[in-house]
Amino acid sequence: MASTYTNLGIQKMATGEKAGTWGTLTNTNWDMIENIAGGYTTQALADDDTVALAKAEGAESVLATRVIKLTGTLSAGNAIVTVPDSIENWWLVNNAEGGSTYTVTFKTVSGTGVSWAAGVTGTKLLYTDGTNVLDASGDFGIAVSAGNGISTSGSTTVTVSANPAMTPYISTTGKVLIMGF
Repeated sequence: MASTYTNLGIQKMATGEKAGTWGTLTNTNWDMIENIAGGYTTQALADDDTVALAKAEGAESVLATRVIKLTGTLSAGNAIVTVPDSIENWWLVNNAEGGSTYTVTFKTVSGTGVSWAAGVTGTKLLYTDGTNVLDASGDFGIAVSAGNGISTSGSTTVTVSANPAMTPYISTTGKVLIMGF
């Protein structure tokens, strides 16, 4: 029986297979497990382009890293990052693209995904169910403190004044987490 691979590329060797190479293969697998558990990497974005994060069988890959920072500055078009349709995983994805007038989308190849609006950067907790990429942080709201259009009166009243910088951080359900007062 030949080796098989997990959906993130970790090699599962068959009994009795690859005698004399288990040390190297096992060390590679442990490096991959460490990245899946808490690794950090960057992924460059390109103008009007799709970056495909692919599974690397028996090798480390961006797909099998827990925290992904998207970098670059878009000057001529939107960017899309795709993951394979069959992957079930989660990531902390930091869109650190230069805040241009173009969108960044993180999605499965054939399904739907999550987008950062033009000019919006920040971190989202994303997961895929094997079909679509979903935003697990969408209903978390945002932690805010006084300033930037936020003011308090007493211990229960919070006022959010018109501040375009805060608009992307108020969830569609209107939830805002207030702390630090």
